Amino acid sequence: MVSTLSHIREIERVAMGGASGRDTPVVQSWLRCLNDYRLDPAAAQEAYIVPDGTLREHREQAGELIRIGRTGLETLFNQVAEQKYVLLLSDARGVTVEFMGDPTFDNQLRKAGLYLGSEWSEDRAGTCAVGACMVSGEPVIIHQDDHFDTSHIGLTCTAAPIYDTLGDLSAVLDISQLRSPTAKASQQLALHLVCATARRIELANLMLRTRNDWVLRLSRLPDFLDVDPDAAISLDGSGRVTGMTHGGFNALARAMNLTSFSSRDLIGRRIDAFFEIDIDDLPRFTRGRPDRERVLRARDGSAFFASSIAPVASVRGPRPARPRLPRALDELSLGDPRMESLLARVARFADSDIPILIHGETGTGKEYLARAIHGSRTAGGPFVAVNCAAIPEHLIESELFGYAPGAFTGASTRGKPGLIEEASGGTLFLDEIGDMPLALQSRLLRVLSEQEVQPVGALKPRAVNTRVISASHQQLEQLVAEGRFREDLYYRLNAATFTLPPLRERLDFDALVRRILTRVGEEAGIACRLETAACLALRAHHWPGNLRELSNVLKVACVLAEGGVIDLESLPEAFHRTPGQGARRPSPPAAATTSGRDIRRELEACGGNVSALARKLGVDRSTVHRWLKRS
Repeated sequence: MVSTLSHIREIERVAMGGASGRDTPVVQSWLRCLNDYRLDPAAAQEAYIVPDGTLREHREQAGELIRIGRTGLETLFNQVAEQKYVLLLSDARGVTVEFMGDPTFDNQLRKAGLYLGSEWSEDRAGTCAVGACMVSGEPVIIHQDDHFDTSHIGLTCTAAPIYDTLGDLSAVLDISQLRSPTAKASQQLALHLVCATARRIELANLMLRTRNDWVLRLSRLPDFLDVDPDAAISLDGSGRVTGMTHGGFNALARAMNLTSFSSRDLIGRRIDAFFEIDIDDLPRFTRGRPDRERVLRARDGSAFFASSIAPVASVRGPRPARPRLPRALDELSLGDPRMESLLARVARFADSDIPILIHGETGTGKEYLARAIHGSRTAGGPFVAVNCAAIPEHLIESELFGYAPGAFTGASTRGKPGLIEEASGGTLFLDEIGDMPLALQSRLLRVLSEQEVQPVGALKPRAVNTRVISASHQQLEQLVAEGRFREDLYYRLNAATFTLPPLRERLDFDALVRRILTRVGEEAGIACRLETAACLALRAHHWPGNLRELSNVLKVACVLAEGGVIDLESLPEAFHRTPGQGARRPSPPAAATTSGRDIRRELEACGGNVSALARKLGVDRSTVHRWLKRS
């Protein structure tokens, strides 16, 4: 094995522009570690395992993907376990949410980071297979001293990306060994296996999410067309693309000779723009005809073997029974399995006084959930919502705790009860609790522990009996680690924790659109309906503002709709740009996509910190790296 000193010197030589025999992905990753993340190759760091609470949240958010991929993951592990490989499934943030390995080596694997909860994002762990795969979006082998950090140079790691049906990176599949043969070529079979498994998981996900669409499966060879195709594309009843596997995106891009396109640019396009076929031709590609006769030609002249699957017929008869939920909670989901599972668990806490903490991105409906929990209580009582980020810091103390008569200049001579006291006998909802000033956190802790509140300027406390629900889009555990949130208050609030899924991951998206459209149409006195193209554009959007953003978009669309019909022109500008400009995640300034000057300037403003720039722009680190690479 290479010595630590020679490894550090090689990285320094590459940093100075020196030649290297390393693969290009390795060299690019080393340079990112040095220039973007400011990592020091001489400062070895042990693998990082996230805290248990954080791991639970990551696993909950990735729960559906884990369920979909379970069979494929187990099959892959059984193929490689005898060679002492371990299997890691990491989410799009680099945290291992599923792990399979030999329990005999648990201690060694945990120390090496080949374990459940390990974080392999590139800015934390340096060059590694999961991190490099997240940034490049391509399969990669990071073998032994390809790793940047010297604490990992004994490992060999091979990873492949897993994309969702709209082309966004959703996970990374990795198999790794603590020790392996010196030659990097020894991992080529490992690379083939993880790529094949990732492809199968993408196909299973597409089949699950497109039960009402046609699915066109493609393969270069006919033999495994119906059981293990190379790619798949889903199509609605008018022949427009609604989703695809990553291989499907590559097939469409080749068919149109497209460059610098993303899969989101292809969503909503007609299939006859790519292949010599239209929706009426799909039945002739269903099973029954000999595989070798099912040939489909692309517009560029290339040929694929094709197999089509018709939409699943509507299930007749009663729907499968599901747990009965209180009406207030039942109305929050329209068929999304993850939401219904969450609500079933939430319902069990409705009549309990156990504090609840709700996590979720901005606009996911945290206050709606809190109100539904309160509305499901037998006891009833008032519901008092407090946005800790909206009340000025100099007023929040008197607003929360109230004040005695004449407590300060300008105070009412009769005094005023605080919001906590007003919520007595009911529910106090503390939204954006992470923004509460530290000085007030200790007073809130006393309220929760002693069940009494002392108004500003009062000599005696007053008894209160309040059920507390708090919410935050921030990771409170991280705020605790940074000293910005009291640890004792965190554990007082963090009794029962629930994470709301973002809108882009909800399987009841179409039903939510219909419900919100009905509501905003009634408010505006307009009965509106969506054209197919507009519906597809809404599906393809990333929705950083979630339900709140969707509601605003539909309000605008209702006003602009001609004759109550919402087409692409009725949607905001970002939804009807030409291909190549299509609606997707927030972009850097327009010039950044052409010259790269603005994105580089933004990076400099963030001190060269790619993670800080990603947070500022509301995108993943891997997205920023792709923009920088194109510039």
